[in-house]
Amino acid sequence: MPQRQSFPSVTRKSFLRGMAAAGAAPLLPVTAAEAAPSVRRPDFPLLRDGTAVDVFVDAADDPAVIRAAGDLQADVERVGGVRPRLLHTVPPRAELLVVVGTIGASPVIDRLIAQRRLDVSRVKGRWEASVTQVVDSPLPGVGRALVIAGSDRRGTVYGVYDTSERIGVSPWYWWADVPVVRRDTVTVPAGPFVRREPAVRYRGVFINDEQNLTTWSRRTQEPDKNIGPKTYERVFELLLRLKANYLWPAMHPYSDFFNKHRENPELAERYGIVVGSSHPEAMLRNGVHEWQPWAEEHRNPDGTLPVYDYTVNPAVISDYWRARARQNAGYESSWTIGMRGLHDSALETKHATTVPEKVAVMNDIIADQRRILAEEVGPAAEPQIFIPYKEVLELYNAGVEVPDDVTLIWPDDNHGNMRQLPDESERRRPGGNGIYYHLSYWGRPRSYLWLDTTQLGKVWQELRRVHEHQADRMWIFNVGDIKSIETGLSFCLDMAWDVDRWGPGDVEDFLVEWAGRQFGRRYGSEIAAIRTEYYRLAAQRRPEFIDKAVFSTVHHGDEAGGRMTDYEQLLDRVRRLGAKLPEGYRDAYFQLVEYPVHGAYLMNLKYYWADRNALAVRQGRGAGTNRFADLAEAAHAEEQAITRRYNTQIAGGKWDGIVNPYPSEIPKAPGRPAVTRIPRQETSGLEVAAEGNETGAGRPLSFSSYTRDRRFVDVFNTGFLPLEWRAEPSAPWIRLSTTGGELTDQVRVWAEIDWPRVPQGTHRPTLTFTGAGRSLEVPLLVVDDGERARRRARGFVEAHGHVSIDAAHFDREVPRGGARWRTVRGLGRRTAAVEAVPTTAPSITEDLTVRSPELRYRIRLTTAGTFPVTVFRLPSLDERGKRRVAVALDDQPPTVLSGQAIATGNRGDAWARNVEEGVEKLTARVTVAEPGEHVLRVFMVDPGMAVDQIVIDTGGLPASHLAPPESYHRVFNPDPALAPGVAAQDR
Repeated sequence: MPQRQSFPSVTRKSFLRGMAAAGAAPLLPVTAAEAAPSVRRPDFPLLRDGTAVDVFVDAADDPAVIRAAGDLQADVERVGGVRPRLLHTVPPRAELLVVVGTIGASPVIDRLIAQRRLDVSRVKGRWEASVTQVVDSPLPGVGRALVIAGSDRRGTVYGVYDTSERIGVSPWYWWADVPVVRRDTVTVPAGPFVRREPAVRYRGVFINDEQNLTTWSRRTQEPDKNIGPKTYERVFELLLRLKANYLWPAMHPYSDFFNKHRENPELAERYGIVVGSSHPEAMLRNGVHEWQPWAEEHRNPDGTLPVYDYTVNPAVISDYWRARARQNAGYESSWTIGMRGLHDSALETKHATTVPEKVAVMNDIIADQRRILAEEVGPAAEPQIFIPYKEVLELYNAGVEVPDDVTLIWPDDNHGNMRQLPDESERRRPGGNGIYYHLSYWGRPRSYLWLDTTQLGKVWQELRRVHEHQADRMWIFNVGDIKSIETGLSFCLDMAWDVDRWGPGDVEDFLVEWAGRQFGRRYGSEIAAIRTEYYRLAAQRRPEFIDKAVFSTVHHGDEAGGRMTDYEQLLDRVRRLGAKLPEGYRDAYFQLVEYPVHGAYLMNLKYYWADRNALAVRQGRGAGTNRFADLAEAAHAEEQAITRRYNTQIAGGKWDGIVNPYPSEIPKAPGRPAVTRIPRQETSGLEVAAEGNETGAGRPLSFSSYTRDRRFVDVFNTGFLPLEWRAEPSAPWIRLSTTGGELTDQVRVWAEIDWPRVPQGTHRPTLTFTGAGRSLEVPLLVVDDGERARRRARGFVEAHGHVSIDAAHFDREVPRGGARWRTVRGLGRRTAAVEAVPTTAPSITEDLTVRSPELRYRIRLTTAGTFPVTVFRLPSLDERGKRRVAVALDDQPPTVLSGQAIATGNRGDAWARNVEEGVEKLTARVTVAEPGEHVLRVFMVDPGMAVDQIVIDTGGLPASHLAPPESYHRVFNPDPALAPGVAAQDR
């Protein structure tokens, strides 16, 4: 692959942002303009005064180029209402002309190059590069031409689609109904505009677990097929508009296999799409559909059916592969070699039971397949790829010999964590390396097929790590049904073209630009902020992973309720912005913004109310028990209603069947949570449950002058008849949200402290609740160190028996040995996380305090003793290495913490827990000799480790899914009571 060139990132980014501000920049940030001339040339009009400029493409050019030129015709018409003519001969006279062509395939383009009228010095000989430039008097009789020239057929196609984007046609105009703004005059900048070659050669998607896509396709596109050529035409166009070039087609039992309809590979060739196949589909064969008929036609001599086991039936299987190689030899294809079982099952080897025996079998398989490709396809049989997925990775690591010209495709753990990356010797292989990365998945420990819930900061972190390890030959993304993954897919393909464009501090800038391209620049920042918060909440727990009793309803101000408050505030922002959008944008907004937020909110909400219902049963509540059950059922019904709206009303019912949160047989999917109702009893009774207690008030309500907390007491009726109740604090500086009234089911009473009125020191006042003949006391623990101490405190201050730190809020970062810690915004459960980089740096296992890059956190402790320190790290993997980080207090020796490095694929183990929670909690112990100021130190041991939060438990910190709210810090968190998710609203 030729050496990729690039401009300095600041120059490239500033240029593109300037173009975006002018409404002219392409969406995907993989392009760069050359230095602007001293005198700005006039824009080139594609449509003016009701007349569209003709588009010329030589009839001898590649069919993919000619077809794309037809899309440019349609796009100009979408914008301006007038369709230009598509010409295959140069007109004898034209004031203006669009010239589309490929270097070496278009005589007109080649002539302009020979005459030095068109500068292709940075394009010619490159992979999928192009230049768009206005040329004066390019041809006899032609006054001015907009020339789009590509280094190869796809380079030209991408240049065409760049122009479409520049005039306002989003790649998602059809797949997400993004409107095209109509204009009477349509122009593009004069250029020159150069699209350099991509960072990754092959970039594409895997349509997988595609039950919804199949349902939709059959209902709306091709009633006689289960995903056929009409649907693939739409898929191919989308891929090219997104500047992708590669596809693993749908492969499950409910879909037609790709080669069933011969139009499919023919269409792919005509569009310029490279078609490959997934890890269980060797040699472009779909085992789900194709093996059984082949076996029926090639029975064993005794009449039995051959099995798909190379140790039993090598000749039959070899012929099976050879037939497809011969059939598809004329198409640009990618050939998956190696073998797994049918339908995503493990490799079957009846006569090879040990790992060394299986390795030998795999080597024989690869040799056989290579021989077939050489004989049937010849030199065009490239790329060839080997995918060490699941059990095949074990065999690869045990000695499978993959030829050097074959591309190694490294898989993630199906949940966005790369399992293994190429070592130094693998990085030198001529065939290079690539990745198979999931944005959607069906399987263990839980599936996520419904919404786009992989945090873009996480995607950025992993893809940067991938590219630093030179896995840049092929990136394939599992996108499920395509729909709902629109934003994530756009970002992934954006990075696949220009991996350097977005840095660790500006991933959200992608969202600003992307949303601005879909909905208008004035709305870009707000939509980006909405999506960023949506991803943050999903990072705490994917909505597809929600279950009963995940988040605490009694600790940290109602952890679960605080999360629901964050969702409610987010949904309110979505609705307020949606009301401002022009009517024509509503369908796209619902698909890309509103439904994901609303759906995720409702999935969480019904489980929140189900948890409150289960707690009410344990507490012996009366009417409130049934009220919580009703709320859970109502949330489920509302979720079903918005899904019906998506499928039946949005875009006039265009997406019928495309969305279903519960595809059949999906493992461990959340559904309708079970709730309990109790029979009505004509009684009443007063009871309370104070925060931190499931029942009663054994654990006092804790208040600190540093965190200035807000705590709740649930006052509830144990029966169904109304009662009168009253609350009275024992100190005048305790404020209550309500002090009494009539109680039918329950009320949440919030208690706060009027700190200016509190005497300095430690106090133990009470709240007294009376009603229904009872009097109940709730104890409080109020610690006031005074306002002066609060203002002068250095570092994070202990309160409530713990210190909680967001890892990005370090006081000092100390780089060492060429490695350092960097902050990645939009990563993790809060606003940012820190990562040890470069990810290719050597591990440091000795003399950490002088050799390892370090983070330092000032902390103020009021308690002495030996305490657990828990590091919340993002669960990256390395199946050939270790995942370690170290912590120390002050000058004490560091303690090395080892994380899970291997993806087991199981349920219920450490890997599964890390996947579900999105973090791994690693705990050490530190000794605090005396209270006061200390320094907590974090050291890199292995590179690529990302740390999200750190918690020191100094006395009985309750268990919860999330880390406690961040402790008081006069710079980083001066008002903890106002932090997101700290306290739930009155529920």
